[in-house]
Amino acid sequence: MRSQRFQNRVTAGRFTLPAAILISVTCWILSAILLPDLEIRKDDYPLWDLFRDSCIPAWGTRLFSFILYSVIGYFLIGLNNAFAIIRMRASVQTAIYFLLVSVCPAMHILYAGDLVAVTFLIALYFLFRSYQQAKPASYLFHAFVFMGMGSLLFPQLIFFVPVFWIGSYSFQSLHPKSFFASLIGWSVPYWFLLGYTYLSGHMELFYQPFLELVNFRSIRFGFRPWELATIGYILLLYIVSSSHCLIAGYEDKIRTRSYLHFLIFLNFCIFVYIGLQPALYPHLFSLLLIGTSILIGHLFVLTNSRSSNLFFIIMLVGLFTLFGFNLWTLLQTH
Repeated sequence: MRSQRFQNRVTAGRFTLPAAILISVTCWILSAILLPDLEIRKDDYPLWDLFRDSCIPAWGTRLFSFILYSVIGYFLIGLNNAFAIIRMRASVQTAIYFLLVSVCPAMHILYAGDLVAVTFLIALYFLFRSYQQAKPASYLFHAFVFMGMGSLLFPQLIFFVPVFWIGSYSFQSLHPKSFFASLIGWSVPYWFLLGYTYLSGHMELFYQPFLELVNFRSIRFGFRPWELATIGYILLLYIVSSSHCLIAGYEDKIRTRSYLHFLIFLNFCIFVYIGLQPALYPHLFSLLLIGTSILIGHLFVLTNSRSSNLFFIIMLVGLFTLFGFNLWTLLQTH
């Protein structure tokens, strides 16, 4: 029976999400007590610095970050309910998302990527809505409006615009009209930015997102120990869950298979970009967890074997080990 295995009892359990939230809050409080002076890696990006300094007090970075992660977790449930990506349990991906965020104490403070992840997830929703639509222009317009909004705070998000075009092509929604609608949608936030900078006399702010696109950090920068351990853990989960989706994809509907294949491709691109620009890891981490959480949830909910149960247990043990290692590493450097 499916319910006899520990893996399936956890993934199908009613208290899995509340337990994950409780663990997340505990990890958040523990990191706040042990690492009260944790600093955000400086980016020297004027638009983000202006937004952070004017809208978010220094004492509220942890609280605001937790609120944003909670919003993303809630939206993940809505995304799954709308498109039935994981058939059996709609909250598993959110529980996984909370746990993955919690084991990274350095990510418990606010980064531009946290805000961008919200707009990124909404853009994914509209992109998925465009699947085989007779008139997809409005859906792609809205998807790229949110991509444009996110790129104001994190300009490198623009590099994922072609990935969304590839996704819309695979969803049979990329036509000349919808393509130009996506371009117009992406430009809308920049028209507002242009108006603000012109009226305030700070036109240099309008040029900053485009200047940031050509500001490539040195690849030799490398990863910090906690980043390397975390990305390795998530990469392992991504490889296993993606392989399951590709091998056992015949069990899903064609529409669901298309969504999962796009998430696999999207996360692959994010992994590649993290490898090319390690300095942007804190911002890309939030984007990475969105698709990864769905893929991992799909794996653990829809498998029922001794090997998958053993892998699930090992991954849980590894999760708490990773938290201890990340916390210890950060304590050594502060």
